[in-house]
Amino acid sequence: MATGNVMTYLAAAIQMNAGADKGANLERAERLVRVAAARGANLIALPEVFNWRGRRAEQAAAAETLDGESLGLMSRLARELGVHIVAGSITERAGDSSRAYNTSVLLGANGARIAVYRKIHLFDVDLPGRVTVRESDSKLGGDDVVCAETPLGAIGLSICYDLRFPELYRRLAFAGARIIMVPSAFTFPTGEAHWETLVRARAIENQAYVIAPAQFGPNIYGYSDYGNSMIVDPWGRVIARAADQEGVVIAPIDLEYQDRVRSELPALKHARLR
Repeated sequence: MATGNVMTYLAAAIQMNAGADKGANLERAERLVRVAAARGANLIALPEVFNWRGRRAEQAAAAETLDGESLGLMSRLARELGVHIVAGSITERAGDSSRAYNTSVLLGANGARIAVYRKIHLFDVDLPGRVTVRESDSKLGGDDVVCAETPLGAIGLSICYDLRFPELYRRLAFAGARIIMVPSAFTFPTGEAHWETLVRARAIENQAYVIAPAQFGPNIYGYSDYGNSMIVDPWGRVIARAADQEGVVIAPIDLEYQDRVRSELPALKHARLR
């Protein structure tokens, strides 16, 4: 312990293949969170849209408030297990709008809500013959950069496509983030080409731990997700990576090591553009 904070602990990234059956998704998510906690993880992260991935016509019925079923379950688990949970993302109801937010929530070990992040960058892409996605047709973009102090270090929140926008991560670093979350559902074509490179780049340039839990395998939309959930250290080394299956990967978070990296190569202090 140092200044009330834990300097070394274990973090877990959960890999899933969520579908349109919310109950089944939540059962799997709970089981995997329990597996991670049983293996000693203090910080557990779920992938993007861990609780539901369905057709746009079903979104209104599946969307929840922050006090809904999915986050209620994760809050109870965090409190019961005494762990911090990043509840990947859920489809959050946005008042009377026909669209919803793609929202990630950080929960403390007492089950309380620490931070809420609404995905800023929406994935609109057309790769002919491979994948077409227009997230903005059904989702609203958020506006706020979110970094929260916790006993495990300051945690910065982001979601999936955000990964391609380094300015967000630099703002998180300047806000004090030591651990950065990237719950994702990267498509296979873009993931195979860019996923590892981008995750490692965000870790290297911000000298931060990056925890990137992901969806994998065929999905309801007719294409496949890349998976390869990973944890990367502040030097850019991949210290945990998931196989092509549902499961949990775990790696140590060593904030003293991070302090050394930032001290020996003080790039963040040398930054002149903010």
